[in-house]
Amino acid sequence: MARLSSSAKGHHMAPFPTSRFPAVNVAQVPQRSLLRYPGGKTWLIPHIREWLTKTKPKILIEPFAGGGIVSLTAVMEELVERAIMVEIDHDVAAFWHAALRDGATLAKKIRHFTPTHSRVKKLERQGACCVTDHGFRTLILNRTRKAGILAPGASYNKHGENGKGIGSRWYPDTLAARLEAIEKYAEKITFCEADGMKILEPLLHGWGHTAAVFLDPPYTAGGKRAGARLYAHSEIDHARLFKLLAQRHTNFLMTYDCAPEIVELIDQHGFHAASVQMKNAHHNHQSELVITRESMFS
Repeated sequence: MARLSSSAKGHHMAPFPTSRFPAVNVAQVPQRSLLRYPGGKTWLIPHIREWLTKTKPKILIEPFAGGGIVSLTAVMEELVERAIMVEIDHDVAAFWHAALRDGATLAKKIRHFTPTHSRVKKLERQGACCVTDHGFRTLILNRTRKAGILAPGASYNKHGENGKGIGSRWYPDTLAARLEAIEKYAEKITFCEADGMKILEPLLHGWGHTAAVFLDPPYTAGGKRAGARLYAHSEIDHARLFKLLAQRHTNFLMTYDCAPEIVELIDQHGFHAASVQMKNAHHNHQSELVITRESMFS
């Protein structure tokens, strides 16, 4: 029998079964994305594989793409025929435009760059003259800042891995190889710089039951401000998102923290959730919810 985890909802408890898939160690799955993304979903990959294998969609839509690990995995493991990635952040969008349109040039830039404080700060100050340069700048800042945070005010790696400092997360050959692997599948990935909340409904209207949607919105429900601290764009109408998924009878998988507001929305729309036990950056245990239309992971 699945163990139960609990979250407060009003004055009573709403139990969710513990997922039969534990949070996977990132070393156990292929590292496909170049971006180190706050709240990245590498740990979720076994759930993604199970979900897409069972539901067999042709297209995956990812309205809050971020580091893109789910779309990349789905396409590169041939779990879907195509992926549509959407990201509102202009800097992150520039990276994906560069990676998917001009991967060879970006790979060359990666292999020839050695990060130092002076070089990185100069790159941060100067404007980019083209989308490839802009995407390269995003990647450099992402790999040299703590936890990959790109939001204004984020600090650089001071000591880093093994005392290597600002360049401790810069592996040029590995990053270039990942980029070259992505380039082989670029024709199967459509990238849009847009507001995921605004574009989701027309995308669902166009693709209907052939599509599945993976959603990892910024965690701002229940008064939490982690999303605001980590991302430049973090305001989400959670209730509207749940309503849209319910009205469209969408095949979706969504992740959230276990906030009372989210528990209530799951119950209101008759969705199913399983709890996955996580460790945060401070090694404290916390639960994340994997939410689907049908029961799938308990």
